[in-house]
Amino acid sequence: MAEINQNRDTDNFLKSLGFPSVSVHHSFNHFDFTRPGRRILVIGPMGSGKTEYSARVWRDSRVVLKKSDSLSELTTTDGADRRNVFFVRSILDQQRFSEYPVDALGYRGGYERCGSNIAFIKNSFDLEQLIEDHPHVGTWIIDEASFYDERLAYVIKYASERKGLIFIYPTLVLNFRKEIFNPTAALLLETASDVFPLTAYCDHSDCIRDSFYTYRYYTVGGVECPALYFDPLIIIGGDVEKRDSGEPDYCTRCDEHHYLPGKEYTFFTLKPLGEMAASGDSGPLISELDKLKNHIEKSELYKNISEPVSGTFDMRSMNLNALKVPYIAEKALIYLYAEHNLLTEELFRTITETLDLDRKYLMVRLSDNRRYLDLEK
Repeated sequence: MAEINQNRDTDNFLKSLGFPSVSVHHSFNHFDFTRPGRRILVIGPMGSGKTEYSARVWRDSRVVLKKSDSLSELTTTDGADRRNVFFVRSILDQQRFSEYPVDALGYRGGYERCGSNIAFIKNSFDLEQLIEDHPHVGTWIIDEASFYDERLAYVIKYASERKGLIFIYPTLVLNFRKEIFNPTAALLLETASDVFPLTAYCDHSDCIRDSFYTYRYYTVGGVECPALYFDPLIIIGGDVEKRDSGEPDYCTRCDEHHYLPGKEYTFFTLKPLGEMAASGDSGPLISELDKLKNHIEKSELYKNISEPVSGTFDMRSMNLNALKVPYIAEKALIYLYAEHNLLTEELFRTITETLDLDRKYLMVRLSDNRRYLDLEK
């Protein structure tokens, strides 16, 4: 009875936070292709095995397809057999696992060859077309579903409810800021029927605790430098290990070793300066961005990070490393423009020209975040 009450209390608590009632699982059995209409969200940090989960479903499908045709009565709805699995990837992610064959369902431990049952798409409309073109497919695996437009969540919901299709989407729900990745991630969570949470070991060399979080950092002169809170939300191709100080690396970290400097500064200083600029007074923002670019130790960001009211010495030292990363002013400007729409295109261009910011970096990162702007004009 106590366990039942505890489950009810947990369910009520989740509802009070706006989360839906979902079935949360803690083990993995052979995949059940007999149950139609499921929307299965597989979440966890990088390296937790999200795509490998999908590979196991693919391998299970290869086994059950060899069984008697009489099973099709259990696994088919309106001509779509859920034993037929199709793997979908984002066209923006084609360079990931480039060493694998083009038809590979790739993950860090290997890959599965999908033959003609794999495709790259741009958006939810492409997914609709794929479903229409492959009416015999009953199970769809959509890798990194959070990277698509919000409409995708309802395309999935509609097709699963009306056609009995199963959708599996291994994806990040939390970004490197430990926040819900974007509106698409929130809708996928809201409309899911099942959630499989996965963890990984914390990547820190002195830690073996469970990790739930993706950690973004840069390597400057061989030193680990955590990404600032206002680092661009999306950086395409960022999960390939690099040693370019302008390009991030990723790993997974526990609470203790997940460093995220600049969050207090973002809301206490940077965003208010953006709001002032939106109201017509851009001088204070330009002054702070100039300091971020040319005189970092005079900036409010340096003051905020170097004089924290709490935290260990190691944490303060690590947070200060974040100021060694290039393009800090550019990142602050992108945050205000692309994420909060506080700056007009004209003001964005004016600030870029006034401070001689790096146009190439700005255009690439804006494009990553679907805000295309030609600054060479």
